[in-house]
Formats: sequence, structure tokens, C-alpha cells
Amino acid sequence: MTFSFECLTQDNHTHARAGVIHTAHGDIPTPVFAPVGTQATVKTLTPDDLHNLGATLILANTYHLYLRPGPDLIADFGGLHHFMQWDGPILTDSGGFQVFSLEGLRDIDEDGVTFRSHLDGSKHRFTPERVVAIQEKLGADIIMAFDECPPPDDYTYNIEALDRTHRWAERCRQAQQRSDQALYGIVQGGIFADLRVQSAEFLTGLDFPGYAIGGLSVGESKADMHTMLDVLHPILPAHKPRYLMGVGSPEDLFECVARGIDQFDCVLPTRIARNGAVFTPNGRVNLRNARFATDKNPIDPDCTCYTCRTFSLAYLRHLIIAKETLALRLTTIHNLQFMLETMRRIRQSILDGNFAAYKNDFLHKYKAVAEENRGQRKR
Repeated sequence: MTFSFECLTQDNHTHARAGVIHTAHGDIPTPVFAPVGTQATVKTLTPDDLHNLGATLILANTYHLYLRPGPDLIADFGGLHHFMQWDGPILTDSGGFQVFSLEGLRDIDEDGVTFRSHLDGSKHRFTPERVVAIQEKLGADIIMAFDECPPPDDYTYNIEALDRTHRWAERCRQAQQRSDQALYGIVQGGIFADLRVQSAEFLTGLDFPGYAIGGLSVGESKADMHTMLDVLHPILPAHKPRYLMGVGSPEDLFECVARGIDQFDCVLPTRIARNGAVFTPNGRVNLRNARFATDKNPIDPDCTCYTCRTFSLAYLRHLIIAKETLALRLTTIHNLQFMLETMRRIRQSILDGNFAAYKNDFLHKYKAVAEENRGQRKR
């Protein structure tokens, strides 16, 4: 087995911890933020860009890559690493979130899910065994068990979905053939503490190499999300990595690292970049604002990204208003630099023993907006 997790130190005042995930394609310093490359690409960026930004893990989407171009084609290229020319670690999700989001286009039964493609309406079938086989063809370093992601606040449905998720987790564990991929179990249970405890206890009994926490950032409050993480912290094994799926606004990095989370992914930084919004130490800024029309300053004078080293706010606003493709690339570079550098500083503050102070300082300055607080898991 080429996968392992090493915890280097833990903060004295919170549950934050710094560690390293070892994979066949390199080490991942944790806590880590993974840019999302849904279609085997982080939109507008090259693998060289990602290396220059310091990305150590990226996420690709099983559902989308299954539909197009297909796992067999990717396998024929030697897997995702060769297909997309990214030589670092890759994580693929199971596609479960996307399939269960297809309201009116999917039918669930005990064995799996039948669904229709959002691309052309064609009919397809996912089972736990099929999803594992697809991810083995894709060849990521970390893969996910097939789970059901129900609405977070429907207790009755969450009980039913949780039982199914657990049975499917057992089948995924049995179906796995490749020993060079780490299969994570996914804890579900909505915003209900008793179901989260039940899920964590069941899945830890299956001894997965790592544990993902699903079904959060799908519309529940921040307080509910934090409560669920607090409930899970003493149950999930301390010697295994913990991955909070689809969560990653800047303030979430701090609050959830403080609750023991090691891995994050989120589309938010790249999605808002394509809409002309960028992160700054004081919060999000909309570059379409007319006040930037003649501004000769960079987005952030202290940022070392290519965008901030090179271009003015006035030029960036011009590109956005003119709908130039370069605008998407430059804002994406900045937003990912902001997220990755923030996470690097979080990790260093844990190693230095001053995480709590850094967290308080950052959150005192940073003003979150409502869109960052809910429903981040859109792909």
C-alpha cells in the first residue's frame, strides 16, 4: 500500500493538526485545500500553473468523466495523471452527489441508481461496484465510496439513506481491486447528531484508509455544520485523514481546521473568479465595480501571484467588462493563490503553535458574504 497519513503536531488550543498524506504521486502536506478540476482540468489553468501556485492535490469528478470522455478512454491513456498531464496526487469523488442531485432524472433502489445524463438524456446505471471500477480506471490516488447524499434536514429519509450508504460502503470495500488507491468511506447523517455518530462508528469498523464527511454545505447553517464536526471529532480515528467534502470558503478553512479537518475541496474560488469576484484579506471584492475603472493598484499589494505582480485593478476590470477570456484566467490564478497561501499559513501556524492567534486575526479582518456560507458543493 503506497498510501499513509502522518500527524506531525496538534494545536494546544483547538483540534487543528498538521500532517502529511503520503501517496504514490507525492506527499500532501495537511491541512490541504484541493482545487476542483471537474472535467480533468482546473478551468483556465494548466498543470504548470497549478504547480507554480503550489497545489499539492486536485479533485476530478467521476460522474462527469464517466459521461465524457469515458473511463475506458482515460484508462487507455494510462489514467488521469497521464491524460491531463498532472503528475501530483489526484482525488476523485464517487459521483454520488451529482447523481443524487439529478431530481426527476434518477431512480434509487437497493442495488444502485439508474439515472439519465444531464448532457443528452441517455440512461446509465451506477452501483457501488461500478463506481469503484470506474475510479480504478481513472486511476486517482484517493477515491470515494458510493454514497447517498440526502437533504440535510429530513430525519426519516436520512435514516433510510444512511442504511443504504452503509451497505454500499461494504460493497465498495469488497469490490476494490487496486491496492495503490486509498478508498475513503463517507460519513453521512444530515444535521442529526445520532445519525452522524452511527455512521462514523459503522464506517470506522470497516477500517477505511481515510474518512470523508459528506452531506454538509448543502444548505444547512454554519452552526449546524460546526456541530456535526464537533460530534464526529472524537469518533473518527486520529491516525486517519479527515476530508470535508465540498467545503472551502476562506472562513471555513479556519473554523473546520480548528475542528480537526485535514482535507478540503470547493468550487467557490474558481466559480466566483469567472464572475469577476476575487478574495482579499478583507473579504470578497467585485471587480465590475466602477470604482476600479482607473485604479492603478493590484488586487492585493501583498499577494505574490502573477496577477497581482503584473496587472492593475483598472486593467482587470476592463477585461471583465469586455468579456475577455484572459480575465477568467487572471482572477482564477489570484483566487487559488489566496486559498492555497492561506492554507499554507494555517499549516505553518499549527507547526509554530500559534494557530488560534492567526485564526482570530484573519477572521477579525475577513468579512464573509452570504453566498460563501451556503450550498458550496455545486459543481
